[in-house]
Amino acid sequence: MKDKKSERVAIYIDGSNLYHSLRRYKIKRKFQEIIEVLGKGKDIVNIFYYTASLDKAFDEERYLKHQKFLEKLKEIPNFNVVLCNLRKTTTKDGSIKFAIKGDDIHLANDLIKGAFKDEFDEAIIISGDEDFIPAIKTVQELNKKVINAYFPKSSSYLLRRCCDSSINLRKELIK
Repeated sequence: MKDKKSERVAIYIDGSNLYHSLRRYKIKRKFQEIIEVLGKGKDIVNIFYYTASLDKAFDEERYLKHQKFLEKLKEIPNFNVVLCNLRKTTTKDGSIKFAIKGDDIHLANDLIKGAFKDEFDEAIIISGDEDFIPAIKTVQELNKKVINAYFPKSSSYLLRRCCDSSINLRKELIK
């Protein structure tokens, strides 16, 4: 069995899920601290963060703050920002809603690709979406360990059950 330090870990972050969960629980932590909690001294070989650029025309100040945030993330070793599409819809009452599209398929694809290329021994997925179960099972068939890092109110029991283990981020980040 490999020792902890030699275990290669890849972290896959559903950016929207993490953002909204941190806000819901009023948790303010730097990304580096979150990575350290998840890695616990292991060899973190890759971190993927799936998000979309905000709509500059809708709110330029918020857009610029988000761009600055994304640039800061790229300073973290092995950190990859994966930009997906932002879909803007107008509801019947005239309000505007935004949704990130393509993030789940990018995450699943990168997870499977990393397993096939033997880039990690263990994958940590920060998400609550049970849509990842088929990709996780494929990765596990390649003898890779998959851990679900989750927040209680935005997590699928089926996702946690499918994974080799899970980490309650609310408990870990409030310590």
